[in-house]
Amino acid sequence: MGPSPEDTVPTTHQVLVNHEGQYALYPATRETPDGWTPAGFDGTEDECAAFVDAHWPDIRPLSLRGA
Repeated sequence: MGPSPEDTVPTTHQVLVNHEGQYALYPATRETPDGWTPAGFDGTEDECAAFVDAHWPDIRPLSLRGA
């Protein structure tokens, strides 16, 4: 069994955010999963990870941040 296309072709990712303000990286070619909304940024996995690092300094869910 050879490498999958995702292993050999650079995959564009998008940054998603949920109702708790949590971020995730997700392949841009796939349908956005229920409960998630595009954060308006896409790029390489590394670019998306850098975006998340810059915009999500407190990784606790919103419901715990005010506690």
